[in-house]
Amino acid sequence: MSQPAVPAEPEAPWSFQGHAVHSLRRGPELPVGPAILLVHGFGASTDHWRHNIPVLAEQHEVHALDLLGFGRSAKPAGLAYGGALWRDQLMAYVCERIGRPTVLVGNSLGGYAALAAGAALGERAAGVVLLNAAGPFAAEQAPPGSWGAIARRTIGAALFKSPVLQRLLFENLRRPATIRKTLNQVYIDRTNVDEELVEAIRRPSLDPGAFGVFRTVFDIPSGQPLDPLFADLRSPLLLLWGIRDPWINAAGRRAAFQRHAPEATTEVVLEAGHCPHDEVPEQVNQALLGWLAGLAPAQSPSSDQPQPLATVGAPMPAGSAAPGDVPAPAPASSHAAAALP
Repeated sequence: MSQPAVPAEPEAPWSFQGHAVHSLRRGPELPVGPAILLVHGFGASTDHWRHNIPVLAEQHEVHALDLLGFGRSAKPAGLAYGGALWRDQLMAYVCERIGRPTVLVGNSLGGYAALAAGAALGERAAGVVLLNAAGPFAAEQAPPGSWGAIARRTIGAALFKSPVLQRLLFENLRRPATIRKTLNQVYIDRTNVDEELVEAIRRPSLDPGAFGVFRTVFDIPSGQPLDPLFADLRSPLLLLWGIRDPWINAAGRRAAFQRHAPEATTEVVLEAGHCPHDEVPEQVNQALLGWLAGLAPAQSPSSDQPQPLATVGAPMPAGSAAPGDVPAPAPASSHAAAALP
């Protein structure tokens, strides 16, 4: 029988580098296992975990925060937005606010930040969960003199360094109709593309500092490649794939993750798009809870040998995914999930 959960109310004020950070905490009086920290993707916020927090918090201590520059957190001008800032923000939150081993769960850009923080936290990271995570591998980063880099410095600068063009693009992107159209592109099942979600994304864009943050998008550094982050990670890893993600070629990206992820990584493949946690939350919640329940045995000293890459709901062996391949739906007894921007 589940315990009554603590209401999902804002935490007492907390700041990072002097800037206010919006965060939530919810859970039973006697939570089980490690704490959980949920990290949203680009343009989203704690609201994007609306279908996950209530379910996860029945058993676990659940935290969610808005990265600086997003949601209800501060959007100061002149801040060096990027992977290093958000990594350090997550690390500080785990150490200062949670104070015990934590599983970091991130979608898209939030997945990259969660992985970077998880690798840096060492034993304080009880696990990392990536839902269609962003970030390049070393082999994917263009050399400084390559045509792609030159194009970004010339064409990109000409198009996007103009404040007028940036403002026009920003105004269009935050229109409700544009937000809905974008979400419809990345949700395979559009049931949860509702007014609540559209408003949750639009509302932070009305903050005075939102345009300034948006302008930095074109200058955000790519950050440390995923390869060394995986090599430094010492905690269990779960990869949740919305395999029909149209933004990142999820099937091909999954193959790259299989080549670089730690040996004991677990995968769950879902018929969903870029944001499986909001598109198919029931399946994601089931997958997360099942994986969390197995963390203690997996970390027991009696486990002498690492387990091989475990794939749930995918018909192909590890390393064999090819770009364009879409795994068959998982059996009814298997986990399933979804993802958002």
